[in-house]
Amino acid sequence: MSDNSTEIEPVGEIAVIPITSFRNSNDAFEHRLPPVSATEKAETYLAGHEDVHLPDAGIRRLVQGAVDPQSLDGIRVEQHRVETGWLMVISYRAYSPMISLAIENDRLLAEASYAADPRAGGSRKALAMPEPHPEYAALVHPDDHQDILESVDRSAKRVLTDNPQEVGERLVERPLMLVPSIFRSETGEPTVDITAVDGNCRLSFCFSRMKVQRGWVDDSLIGDASKEVVKLLPSHLMRMTLSTRRELVRKVIKRDHKRLAEARTGTSADLKSRNEAAMTLNAMTVPAQVIVGYSDDDPARGMQRFPAAVRALLMRMNVGNKPFEVGAQNAVTAEEIINGLYEEGLLEDGSSPQALRDALIGRGNVAAAMQQLGLEPHLPDLRFALVMQQLTRKSPSFNTLVKSKLHTAGNLVNSRRNGPIVELGLRSYSANRDLRSVRSALETVCLWQDLVDTSWTVENIDSDEKVDDLLARAEQKEDQALLLLGALGMVALVMSGHLLAAAGSAEAITGTTIARTGVGHIIKSLLTTEEGRAILADAVKRVRAGRAPRWWDAEKRDLVEPEGWKGSTYNAHLRSAVRNGFAVKVGKGKTTAEKESGALTLFQEQLVDAVYRLQDLSVMREEHGTSDLLSWAEVEASFKQIGKLEANLRRMSEPMPDTW
Repeated sequence: MSDNSTEIEPVGEIAVIPITSFRNSNDAFEHRLPPVSATEKAETYLAGHEDVHLPDAGIRRLVQGAVDPQSLDGIRVEQHRVETGWLMVISYRAYSPMISLAIENDRLLAEASYAADPRAGGSRKALAMPEPHPEYAALVHPDDHQDILESVDRSAKRVLTDNPQEVGERLVERPLMLVPSIFRSETGEPTVDITAVDGNCRLSFCFSRMKVQRGWVDDSLIGDASKEVVKLLPSHLMRMTLSTRRELVRKVIKRDHKRLAEARTGTSADLKSRNEAAMTLNAMTVPAQVIVGYSDDDPARGMQRFPAAVRALLMRMNVGNKPFEVGAQNAVTAEEIINGLYEEGLLEDGSSPQALRDALIGRGNVAAAMQQLGLEPHLPDLRFALVMQQLTRKSPSFNTLVKSKLHTAGNLVNSRRNGPIVELGLRSYSANRDLRSVRSALETVCLWQDLVDTSWTVENIDSDEKVDDLLARAEQKEDQALLLLGALGMVALVMSGHLLAAAGSAEAITGTTIARTGVGHIIKSLLTTEEGRAILADAVKRVRAGRAPRWWDAEKRDLVEPEGWKGSTYNAHLRSAVRNGFAVKVGKGKTTAEKESGALTLFQEQLVDAVYRLQDLSVMREEHGTSDLLSWAEVEASFKQIGKLEANLRRMSEPMPDTW
């Protein structure tokens, strides 16, 4: 070793970790990509296996991407139970460049741009859900090839930032879940691939460790003509044929083993170069489980429910190391609910259930689906109302399926329906990247019980004249009109920032107390008054036109444009009006009747809050599996208070009217 000060002892050198028993002439581990001839027996075995339901091209990709294809000859096919049947799975080790990323990362669903939004552009575009193949256990992706390439690169870039992985200094240890997928190539012909439906983060970091020479991938994909070495992108691989990808693996392995075989110089540059080569080789392979077949509990369904079975398996897997965020969890669950209702024939539109499914999920074909349903596709509030209407239905079969997707028992209360409704509804506004305050407001429960208790439909209210007609019907206390007006008005007020969660400064803004209840309760209260109904109808018309909602002037008995009001100001005054009435003026004393009315309103609001808190406790006990009854000592005081409330309220109220 030289005494030159620029040289260092290679104490930080990273080793290539053996994955097979193969050793070269220097008795050191070395990767060896098996020849195609070594894959033929395994291909024949899998093609003849009764539990393997893959096209020949899928089996060929699987086997030719294996580190040890001979181990697949006679391999045991395992069965994984999902709610609709059995998924057939085999476990092996694969070369990572032989695998493609999934087109979507479900953790990002709550932040993607959806076809449900008329303003959504091409960035962060959520592609259509994969469809079942009529014969094989494969996911069929209907989107344009270029959109798919952009999606996988975007997903890879995002996870590199959001979820760093230790790849390179050590091997990938947790298996990836793979599934055969069928895309449409740039020429329009079907092409089969193997995609990582779980493990995109690990696979992305494997790719990030690999640098390839100009000429090893399509030069048109590299960009800068001066670059001779580029990092490998998922889209590079998805443009390659099977044989070209194998050749790329061979070239990378050969180059990096050759680099490690060179003599050490002891310089920092030498150590860095050697470590880069070693980390590339350690990232070259991954443990994998690949879904090779599916058996439905109802044989007549064939592969119809295969995509749902795959997603159900993934939902069960994502409860450990990095579970979904609440928004993404609700988004995935919502899609599972809609697909389940569609598959079981429970979507409430017998004439066009597929159009209803597409409109509700909001990923693709949304405009055509809305038109087929008789709804204007350029009005996102109509689609949001459609989501609310479909997921507030009530029937034994509907409730059973939705509860199974929510993995819950007991009553299907509003708080349980709320999350999926919010995430599906917000897809109509996904071009707005800052939805935090809106999502926070809607998550306080944007529903009110009448939506569940009363059957209602979404009409094509696509003009100011139709909104006025809807208001006129609501004034006649028509249930259908009231609920639809409430749904459209809520969307208008919330999405425009004029009805959000109650702010701490609201009382200071209004000089009065305010209603600090959920959005749904505010809307329910507005529907009970002439002023509230007028505000809701006006908000629908004005927000659609890109204008701020007007306010009800109690003296003029008309709607006016308040001067200098921000959205937070409007929100505070709206909540004050729900609590105290529209006639209350800041700084003026209240009449005795107004004070008593306000006290009753406050009592009723807090009673509703108490009911919600009790529902939350019930939901919590069910989620925790708690079956022990509460001790009498814990609840005795509550029962006494409830009894006193009832007795005191009865003394002040008229007798209950006879209903017979």
